[in-house]
Amino acid sequence: MRRFRFLLLAMVPASLSVQATEYVVPAGDVAGFFATLPADATYLSFSAAAEYTSSGDIVLPPARMLVIDGKGCRLLLGPASHGFTCAVADQKDATKRLSSRYAIRDFGAIEGGLKAIDLKATLGSSVTDCRLMSQTEAAVDLRFCLMARLQNVLVTNPRGKGIVLREGDWSGATATNAQSNSSVLEQCRVYCASTTTDAFTVLNSGGVRMTDCVSEGAGADHDLFLSAAADGDEGKPAGNPVVKSFMLANFHVEHQARKASIYVNMPSKAVVDLANVYWNGPQGAPVILYTMGQLNLSDIGWWTPEHRIRTRISAPRITVERCHNALDFGEKGTQTDTKAGVLELIDALPNNTQLKLNYVVVRDKSR
Repeated sequence: MRRFRFLLLAMVPASLSVQATEYVVPAGDVAGFFATLPADATYLSFSAAAEYTSSGDIVLPPARMLVIDGKGCRLLLGPASHGFTCAVADQKDATKRLSSRYAIRDFGAIEGGLKAIDLKATLGSSVTDCRLMSQTEAAVDLRFCLMARLQNVLVTNPRGKGIVLREGDWSGATATNAQSNSSVLEQCRVYCASTTTDAFTVLNSGGVRMTDCVSEGAGADHDLFLSAAADGDEGKPAGNPVVKSFMLANFHVEHQARKASIYVNMPSKAVVDLANVYWNGPQGAPVILYTMGQLNLSDIGWWTPEHRIRTRISAPRITVERCHNALDFGEKGTQTDTKAGVLELIDALPNNTQLKLNYVVVRDKSR
């Protein structure tokens, strides 16, 4: 019987007996360790020290699945470091490595550097339970990261941008072939520095969903900058033909934005759902600056007399449902060519001179 069992084990293909391999990241040069990472690595544990340093980029190899567990450690990055990043030569290379997947989690703090997380060309990657502090360009920058998930990511004092999802910007990449589609941000917070430009940025990516997120600290240019201008020209309505939707729910804003709290420039048929957004106090800048898109506002239960929506086109597509009764577009006798209640035509695009409410609808107004 024992001999029979041995023969059965001997017949099992070698590929089925390969095990996941765990490595402990040693104290010292983190970038150097990753540069010589064994090919069989599937789980990396930052458990050899409470504090790690990396002066350069921590380049991630192509991997079917690589778990990077911070174990609560503190990781200090050099000023020129892009943090955890990927090397992508061109779109052909990006497509080749698109099956790569990374799970970066449980860092007590990643401090400094140009960026903390700089992922490119991944499918299903995640960043969870991490605190990112004082990056100079962006705390998180995802390019061509399909179905990515950011959960409980706390960004503190980003010098430039907070969290960015966008298309690839390497040779051969375009706004229609290298997007960060169907990605999710959950319970993420950006605590802005005085120099922060945009807390959250979503560019040329469809089906992105943000829930239970917070923007606070010093006032940024924008709390959310949402655009699908394929050529990067914000002086006209967005025209990316493959971006169809964006969803935001339970967004909490705790400061005054400098330019606009939420900027929206999406294709004319793209659905933009903004639900349960709360601005805690008066806003000097518009709460929404709108150029294009099918904008749906729902369940906004707080609205002050200072809150304004500004549009750059004459005939905005806006539906308001179950919102505060002060979110109103006025009576006919009070409407003008440039103002209707909380809605104002400001910095209008060429030939947009008279505000028209043909596509503005209000339903189930709060009493």
